[in-house]
Amino acid sequence: MSRQIPPLNPLRAFEVAARHLSFTRAAEELFVTPSAVSHQVKTLEENLGVQLFIREAKALVLTPSGTAYLPSVQLAFKQLAEATQRLQSKDRPSLKINMPPTFAVKWLIPRMDSFMRAHPDIDLKVSTSNHRIDFERDDFDMAIRYGRGDYPGLHAELCLPVEVIPVCAPSLLNGQHPLETPADLRHHTLLHDDSTYTDVSNPDWAMWLEHAGVTDVDATRGPSFWPSHLVINAAISGLGVALIKKNWIEQDLAEGRLVRLFESIRLPVAFSYFVVFPADRLDDRRIRCFTEWIRAETAATRQPAPTAAAAPV
Repeated sequence: MSRQIPPLNPLRAFEVAARHLSFTRAAEELFVTPSAVSHQVKTLEENLGVQLFIREAKALVLTPSGTAYLPSVQLAFKQLAEATQRLQSKDRPSLKINMPPTFAVKWLIPRMDSFMRAHPDIDLKVSTSNHRIDFERDDFDMAIRYGRGDYPGLHAELCLPVEVIPVCAPSLLNGQHPLETPADLRHHTLLHDDSTYTDVSNPDWAMWLEHAGVTDVDATRGPSFWPSHLVINAAISGLGVALIKKNWIEQDLAEGRLVRLFESIRLPVAFSYFVVFPADRLDDRRIRCFTEWIRAETAATRQPAPTAAAAPV
């Protein structure tokens, strides 16, 4: 007798709806309507002959049967995704990584040639989608995340600590109002980074000026940018002074496109960048190669960047 396997579309609708406990949120993930998700789940329930959800007025609750069924369904989809990945990478392995946009533009790409030379058999496939990656659902091998490193169920390794510093183009140092003290910022345009990170310790201009003891500068004025590499380009173009993560501008500082201001003023940042992936992938050669490479890159000794005091006048 052939095994009875429910249709895949209703199974997928059940898995997503059970994960969110919401037909509406499941519909957003699947790019369909909530009624379509509800219909697919009903089809599955009729196929199985059991009720999987209790549909309450403002909530969706798994029945005992649904709760018991869900782990096996999720495991089946995970195994199917992994088998597909292995099949597609049979001839040439690839490593699919999700990361923040500016991490890719300003940190990874300038160094990527060294990884390609060290591991010519591994093709990196880089994505900068800004939603939180779910390794059970999304087709990624690993990710770079910005946070405190507490990612339950995932292996997390510190990648880059963060320091946010004020910088500007060298041309701003030689004008009518040279930037000698933080109070001199009242004569200059402030550039704002509107990246949508949830790190309240990441200083904006209001926090930085208060820490520096400056009270007569309007911290709200000036243009805003997202993602971070746009505010970096604005600063390089001489549009004003920006607060930028130092990690992104090491090359710009070293090559004189930007100069660091007021180096003695520092604010701690609680969040850092972490390499994360499911713990059961620790033995994956592709992940191990990339993790070891990024560890070596971040540990490499770098030349000190020029500061405003050292800039030519």
